[in-house]
Amino acid sequence: MPDTAPVLEIRDLHKAYHDLEVIKGVDITAHRGDVVSLIGSSGSGKSTILRCANLLENSQQGEILFKGEPITWKGNGHDRLPADPKQVLRIRTNLSMVFQQFNLWSHMTILQNVMEAPVTVLGRDKAEAEEAAHAYLDKVGIRDKHDVYPAQLSGGQQQRAAIARALAMEPEALLFDEPTSALDPELEQEVVRVIKSLAEEGRTMLIVTHDMKMASDVSDKVIFLHQGLVEEQGSPDELFGNPKSERLKGFLSSTVHN
Repeated sequence: MPDTAPVLEIRDLHKAYHDLEVIKGVDITAHRGDVVSLIGSSGSGKSTILRCANLLENSQQGEILFKGEPITWKGNGHDRLPADPKQVLRIRTNLSMVFQQFNLWSHMTILQNVMEAPVTVLGRDKAEAEEAAHAYLDKVGIRDKHDVYPAQLSGGQQQRAAIARALAMEPEALLFDEPTSALDPELEQEVVRVIKSLAEEGRTMLIVTHDMKMASDVSDKVIFLHQGLVEEQGSPDELFGNPKSERLKGFLSSTVHN
């Protein structure tokens, strides 16, 4: 596949839960080094798009391409499933997801959390994985916490550990699903600083966020979703500085006053 192909491309994505259609035909493209933020009201479909992109959920229609390679499907509609388990594993490995609720393994130390997938999924040498894990914990500012358990960390520290764990897979792109929404404002800033540093490194990221300032600061492109459709998209300056649709104006006005 050509290197010029986008890292992730979503074309005409549709997703429904029984009769409720939550994604109604969405297109998203992220080239290498792009930071794309998805914003919108609760229920607009932002997190569902990420989960479909990472094949944690199955979409009913549309194409998902990873570095120009389309996902192969079998069946149609609600019976549509990925056809190749090896392809699913490869793509999930290359699209590391960071969740709102951290999802760390409580019975493992922070170092073990970060090492686990490179050793078990990628087959890395344990000593090599440990050295890399220390480096990623250093990158997110919690190297000194390597031997403690998740319950002993603040929420901000746990989320930074989750980011280190995602980075340890050396993915092509990072998917963030509301990475700061479970945190107090003070702890939120710890995580925002890490995400900003990753953006400055030129990492490819898709970020679902309620934090308009972060979306404005780190994004190359912002996509405003409304009721399962892309209502407006553009650069942060365009979307936040000169919103065109009344829905986006209303949404931004409500976030300012919250």
